[in-house]
Amino acid sequence: MQVCLHRGEEQDLRNGSLWIYDNEIDWYDDTCRDGDVVEVLDSRRRFAARGFFNSRSKIVVRVLTRDPAEQVDRAFFERRIRTAWEYRQRIGLTDSCRVVFGDSDGLPGLTVDKFGDYLSFQIVSLGLERYKSDIVEILAALLSPKGIYERNDLQVREKEGLPLLTGCVYGEVPPEVEIREHDAKMLVNIPTGQKTGHFLDQQENRGLLQDYVRGKAVLDLCCCTGGFSVHAGLYGAASVEAVDASEQALSLVRRNAALNGVDCIGTVCGNVFDLVHQYCDEGRRYGVVILDPPAFAKSRRALDGAYKGYRELNYRCMKLVEPGGIMLTFSCSRFMTRELFLQMLREAAADSGRQVRLIQELMQSRDHPAAIGEPSALYLKGWVLSIG
Repeated sequence: MQVCLHRGEEQDLRNGSLWIYDNEIDWYDDTCRDGDVVEVLDSRRRFAARGFFNSRSKIVVRVLTRDPAEQVDRAFFERRIRTAWEYRQRIGLTDSCRVVFGDSDGLPGLTVDKFGDYLSFQIVSLGLERYKSDIVEILAALLSPKGIYERNDLQVREKEGLPLLTGCVYGEVPPEVEIREHDAKMLVNIPTGQKTGHFLDQQENRGLLQDYVRGKAVLDLCCCTGGFSVHAGLYGAASVEAVDASEQALSLVRRNAALNGVDCIGTVCGNVFDLVHQYCDEGRRYGVVILDPPAFAKSRRALDGAYKGYRELNYRCMKLVEPGGIMLTFSCSRFMTRELFLQMLREAAADSGRQVRLIQELMQSRDHPAAIGEPSALYLKGWVLSIG
């Protein structure tokens, strides 16, 4: 079973790219079946890689290995998962962390998150779906969880020809789990929470708040379940206003605040665009503003509109920061590149008329390593800004 690349397309592969798109392929033989592991050949028919094949996806091959001697079997997945877990242990992120981050851990299409004694996983690759039972057994043996939950309810699975599935596949998983992030206790709903149950990618960035929030009024926009808000309260903020469009999320913010004995957090349910416009008109000011919106650009076609949305929000938020205050701003869209994000911030700063300085560049937590050859792996971009 072989796939052959067009001339010149092998260079991206050699540079570390892990996805092979349909327009990069010259031909594939008629023995290739969707979900199979296939050999990828360069234009001179030399071995270049081995990976999962799916003709129904724009990503026709997801690269697994560039070693011609390495076979893809249960032992392969056990090695990769063990290596991923050992890395998280070395960096000290073990209570709650991303155990496997897809391509970056050599396991394309697999996400595994650990929430205390429980695991939640997602598979978005047809080839990997065939190894699901092996993966569950390996995770159970390696991490000894009390339960493993399948959160395969992502729409992208349908593009791979996969059904949407959820449910406990090992042990038992309660409706809510309590985890610890830095000094905060957080409630996580694994069966119904966003993604795999909780956004772990901001875990280390939340800890940075202790340097900025003491005695300050904090505005936390798109707060979700309150990760930044609770940390701000614990680190001595005078007040925290947590804003989200979901009343269900805000309900969990209030419960997380109570769990940590934080009484300075108030919640506001509303559209963040409308709210920041209103607050600017009212002349409100905050010592710290946190802006962590959802991915506005979920496709390349949506990027232009998303860019305008990011610029408008950041411009308004800069105006809401008191002189000498701090703003933390993020984008989690993989199409909003680091360069575009910086360009947008420059334009927003010019529009605001404020003196804006870049203090610190941020990215996803270290348990979400970004494969250097696959730009989409570095999806979370952020900056700490000083606003004069």
